[in-house]
Order: sequence, then structure tokens, then C-alpha cells
Amino acid sequence: MASDDENMQSVTQQDSESLFTSVAARVTNPAAGIFGPASISWRINRESALFLGAGRAALLQLAHPWVTASLAEHSTVMNRPIERFHNTFRIVFTMIFGSLGQALAAARHLHALHTRIKGEIPEDVAQWKRGSRYQANEIGALRWVFATLVESAVLAYDCALPALSVAERDSYYAECKTLAGLFGLPVASLPENWAAFAAYNRAMHASDELGVSGSAQRMAHNLLSGAGSWIRPPFWFRAFTIEGLPERFRGEFDLRFGIRQQRAASRAHRLLPGIYRRLPASVRFTGPWREAQARLAHRPVDPLTRWSNRFWIGRPLLPFA
Repeated sequence: MASDDENMQSVTQQDSESLFTSVAARVTNPAAGIFGPASISWRINRESALFLGAGRAALLQLAHPWVTASLAEHSTVMNRPIERFHNTFRIVFTMIFGSLGQALAAARHLHALHTRIKGEIPEDVAQWKRGSRYQANEIGALRWVFATLVESAVLAYDCALPALSVAERDSYYAECKTLAGLFGLPVASLPENWAAFAAYNRAMHASDELGVSGSAQRMAHNLLSGAGSWIRPPFWFRAFTIEGLPERFRGEFDLRFGIRQQRAASRAHRLLPGIYRRLPASVRFTGPWREAQARLAHRPVDPLTRWSNRFWIGRPLLPFA
């Protein structure tokens, strides 16, 4: 029988550098980064509405026992979920909106960080036995975390704005496969198109690769309560997040979705589009997108953009400049 290590598809530094070189070779304007202002990736990720999907993505990541074990054993943010939110979006938004140099530096930082994250599952969860080995730089685990971010972003966008068409989803997913290269994921490891990607997600939601441990439950409840932060998610947001989970995980995370929660989520669906579309651009569009616009126009980054950046990435400017 093959050992756990033999079954892992690890992403080496050489693998990553090869992917980074491939991504960089397609860039025509390094100042605009890997996508640029005409891309659908900038159009979608500039929207503050993406925050509506952040909790869902984080919870689905916790449903993978490797992610929970990694956070419990290798991170100090277990009880500070907002800090994890900042850490995630700091890397992702730098890859999307940063210059090519910033995007590549973020990718190298992420790979180096993941290289140090490995260990053993502390308890039996789903198909994973206690003592089975995990590592962060593994294709299956990386693909799952990446998938939660991509799918949740589209679901959040569709809640506040006119839903993306089939063609737009395919275009966005095609660009996301470029972004995946910076996560260390080769194109061959990804579903071919949006339909195949959606099928992959449905299969994962039903599979025993995922399962919620006691630690994951505690982290989930901390996240939805805003533990360790001045941010206290309102009731409607918690209900909205729980509604977005597959029913299986509402149960496994022990998250109530009764009549009161259903009414709050339905009201949010009804009111959010009208409210959101009337927001001024200074509030509606994320700080990292506004910073990228300023960089391309050779303008200084204004105070409001710096404030927005602090909300999204925990600091006033994108890193690795």
C-alpha cells in the first residue's frame, strides 16, 4: 500500500517557478499585472460585494480537515478569523491588482509559507485517519482552497449585480486558471471550463474528502461572531452566509438555519441589489482596485483608498511594491 507521502502530489519550488514563468510570459504590461483593467477579473474583484461570499469561502475551506489542521498547528489566527480574512485577501488581491512584480512576489511568498505547513491530522475526520499526513503545498488541497474563492466570488457578485452569463462565467474561469498558476496549480490539474468546475464543486461537497472536526466547528463559530475583531457581523450576514453553504455543512458545522435565519437571508436577497447599486464608487469599489487605477494613472493613493485597503487587506497599500 502506498504511504500518505507517496499519494501526495506536492508542488515543488521548481514546479512553482515554472508556472510563474509561464504566467509572466503572457503579460504585455507589467504595470497592469497579470490581468489589467480590461479583464473580467478586475471587473468582478473590484466589487465590495465580494465580501458577501468571504464567510462562505472560509467555512468551506475549514470543511477540509487539512486546512483546519494547518490553522490549528501552524497559525496564530485560529481565534482571530478576521486576521485570516486579511491574510487571504492581501495575497489574492495583490496577485490580481498588483503589478507583475508584486503578483510574482506574492506567489513566491505564498509558496514559501505553504512549504513550512505540514503535519499529521490530530483526529479521525471523514476519510482522514488520525495521524495521516498533510501538507499545504499539495495540489488537491490547493485546488480546493482556490475553488472556494472562485466559486464564492461569483455567487456573491450575482447576489448584488446582474448575474454573469454563461459566456462571462467561462471567460472569468479562463482568467482564473491563469491566477491558479500563481497558487502553484498547473492547468492540467483544473477543471476545463465553468461547467466542469461547478461539477467538481458539487462532487467535493458530497465527498468524504471533506468533513467538519470539532476544531473546525469552533473556528466557524468564531468567524461568524467576529471573534478577535472589532467587526461584529450582523445577523442578516450570518444568515446569508449559512444559507450559501450546502445543507450538509450547515449540519456538520452546527449552524442553525431556522425560520428567523431564512427570513433574514431572503430579505437580504431582496434588498441588497437596490442598495448596492446606489452606493458611491468610493464605497462600492475595493481599495486594491482603486490603488491599481492610481498606479496606472501615476497618481498618489488617496486616503479613502488607504482606508478601504485597511478593511480588505489589513494595511494601507498592497504589499511587495
